Amino acid sequence: MRIKSKIIAIITAFIIIIGLAWLVWPLDGYIESPGEADDLAQFVKIDGKRDNSKGRYNITSVYLSKAHGFSYLQTKLNPHLSYAKADDVTGGETSEVFNEVQNFYMQSAIANAEQVAFKKANKPITATYRGIYVLSVSDTSHFKKTIKVGDTITAVDGHHYENSDGFIKYLADKPKGVKVTVDYLRHGKSGHTSGTTIKLPSSKSAEYPKGRSGIGIVLTDNVAVSTPQKVTVDPGKIGGPSGGLMFTLQIYDQLTGDKLSKNRNISGTGTMNANGYVGEIGGIDKKIIAAKNSGSSVFFAPYIAPTKEILKYEEQHKTNYQLARDTAKKYAPHMKVIPVRTFQDAVDYLETGKVIQTTDSVS
Repeated sequence: MRIKSKIIAIITAFIIIIGLAWLVWPLDGYIESPGEADDLAQFVKIDGKRDNSKGRYNITSVYLSKAHGFSYLQTKLNPHLSYAKADDVTGGETSEVFNEVQNFYMQSAIANAEQVAFKKANKPITATYRGIYVLSVSDTSHFKKTIKVGDTITAVDGHHYENSDGFIKYLADKPKGVKVTVDYLRHGKSGHTSGTTIKLPSSKSAEYPKGRSGIGIVLTDNVAVSTPQKVTVDPGKIGGPSGGLMFTLQIYDQLTGDKLSKNRNISGTGTMNANGYVGEIGGIDKKIIAAKNSGSSVFFAPYIAPTKEILKYEEQHKTNYQLARDTAKKYAPHMKVIPVRTFQDAVDYLETGKVIQTTDSVS
C-alpha cells in the first residue's frame, strides 16, 4: 500500500509540475484584448498647432501580447480576450517585416485621410501615386521568390495606373497562366521580373465574389501627399490601417474650425481609401470595449450589407457593424453605434444626426 501511495504521489506531483509548466510555457500565438481609445488631438498638428477643442476623436486599438498557457486559459473565461495563431496575425512574416508593414499601413491611412479631409474642406492638396506597396506574397504566387514585402510595384506589362484598382482590373479577367512582367522599386532601386497569373480565391469583394486572376500579392496604394497647410502626424506605436476614418475626421474638423465634434467624445474605426470609402477591420468588439472605457458616446463602425458569401469570412460570422452593435448592446448600452459606408456618412451624422439605412437580411 505504501508503494502504491508513493507511486500515486509521484504521478500527482508530476502532473502538477507539467500543469504549472504549461501555464507559463509560451505558445505560438497572441492574446488579443481591448486596447486604448486615444485622443487624436495628441497626435495631429496642422501648421504646428494642436486641436484644443473640448470634443475629441479617438483612435481605438487592439492590444496584442504573446500567449502562454495561463493567458490562453483566460480567453475561455473572459469574453473580451481571444487567442490568435501567430501566422494569422503576422501572415507568417518575421516580427521585423510585420512591424514594417503595420507602419506602412498607418502612413498610408494618414495619406488617404489627408486627401479626403482636404478635398472635403475645399483645401488644395497634391497626391503623387508611386505604385502598389506589397504587403504580402502568397505561397502560390509565381513571384514568391522575386517580389518581396515592402516592394513598390510601379508597372505591369509596362502599364502604370494612378491607383491600385487599375492594376487589379488589368489582371482580373486574364486567364490563369498568362505571363506578365512587373517593374518594382526596392529600397529606392528599380527591378524587373516576370511570372504568370494565378486564379485567386473568392473573397468578400462585391466586384469579384467568385474570385479573379492576379499575381498573388496583398497590396495597398503607395501615395505621397503635399499640402500648403503642413499636417504632422505622430501615431507613436500604433500601427495598421484601421484608424483611417478617425484620422480623417480629426484632420477635417481641425481644418474647418472644430464644428462637428460639439464637445462629444467620439470613437470609431475603419480604413479610409482616397475616395472616402470606409473599409472593415478586425477586432471591432474589443474596440467597442476600449471606446466604452474612454467614456465615448458615439462609435462609428464600417457597414457592408451582409450576404452568405461575405459572412463566411467575417469575424464571428458577423459584419463589423453587426458585431459592434451587438457588443455595445451587451456591454455599452449607452453608446450609439453608427454605421458608415463613407466619410460623408460620418459627417452627415455629426452634423444632423442622419443615419444610413441598414439591414440584417442575408442575400
